[in-house]
Amino acid sequence: MVNLFRKIFIKDYRNISDPTVRTKHGYLASVFGIITNLLLVVFKLTIGILVFSMSIITDALNNFTDMASSIVNLLGFKLANKPADKEHPFGHERIEYIAGLIISFVIIAIAAVLGYTSVMKIIDNTATNYSNNAVNIAVFIILGFAILAKLIQGIFYRKMAKIINSVSLKASAQDSFNDVITTTAVLVATTVEYILYLNGYDIHIDGWMGLAVSIFIVVTGVKLLIETSNPLIGLTPDKEMVHQIIEDIKQYPGVLGVHDMMCHSYGPTKTFMTIHVEVDHRVDVLVSHDLIDNIEKEIQQKYSISLTIHMDPIITESSEINNLIAKTGEIIAAFPEGEKLSFHDFRTVNGPTHTNILFDVVIPSDTKINDKELLNYLQNEFQKINSTYRLVVNFDHNYVD
Repeated sequence: MVNLFRKIFIKDYRNISDPTVRTKHGYLASVFGIITNLLLVVFKLTIGILVFSMSIITDALNNFTDMASSIVNLLGFKLANKPADKEHPFGHERIEYIAGLIISFVIIAIAAVLGYTSVMKIIDNTATNYSNNAVNIAVFIILGFAILAKLIQGIFYRKMAKIINSVSLKASAQDSFNDVITTTAVLVATTVEYILYLNGYDIHIDGWMGLAVSIFIVVTGVKLLIETSNPLIGLTPDKEMVHQIIEDIKQYPGVLGVHDMMCHSYGPTKTFMTIHVEVDHRVDVLVSHDLIDNIEKEIQQKYSISLTIHMDPIITESSEINNLIAKTGEIIAAFPEGEKLSFHDFRTVNGPTHTNILFDVVIPSDTKINDKELLNYLQNEFQKINSTYRLVVNFDHNYVD
């Protein structure tokens, strides 16, 4: 169904790297959500009022917030597609994340109101009206239809989110699947109450189920709030993509190693990356520069990212430096959690009274290694090798895994 809709409504639908095509995918998903949620609101609210079922009315208003979320998504995709300007040189794609943030706040606020209403019904012990059999049948039909509709909606959102890598659509998909759970809970409550009513029991669980649904929606809203705010705060890039880019760069003849990768995202299609690439210092600088240019261009075309490479010429033929590099690796590995560390940019500067040894140590984010303690340890170990050695160490903390 998703691909059929894409073929009908989106020209050149396969070219999702094009921001305009990607935006049209967002429009399509948002309009689909607006229409389906509007139908559910009308049906559920009508039935909920007729039988005075708080859980059904609660679920209807939850669908109303879903419709509002779809409208916010629509506006978010439209604004995010605005070109870069003087005040926003990296474009406006992060507006999509802000749209998801707004959706999360709306969900939490509405759920709080619905929770209060459900508590009032529990206190008042208001009964649900099951006197009209025709309406009762309609209740079960509409709730069953709503579960099916929300399931289809969630699948639609999830597939579109995966196709265009959209955080806001992913949040909407999760919200739809949560609605399947909540509507199923409403159906169960209505069924139980109806069976009790037919058997002459005056037991009301509708308010309790409405309260449970509102609590569930609050929890969902908080999770969505965290998920949609994370890209605004700054996330580590996709590990698989980072690994593949590094492996691709290493395959180029003349590349001896890579380090110091940094990745910044300003939206789903706006990614900027910098990386240091090691080359042999004996190769003509113009040849190495040509290699770097080719890598930047080809990686950018393959992954749709803006890549900037810093070229690091390194000495490879010095046996003294190679021995020091090997010894440095052994020293670092002997430090607590040292097996997780790596180093790069190793070089020496010889003087009449001492030798400066310079290198960078990469400290992963999942360690508790203290920079100062590590530096003291390294200085002591190198002094044991040669008292004229002086360390100049820079500590890099990983921005990617």
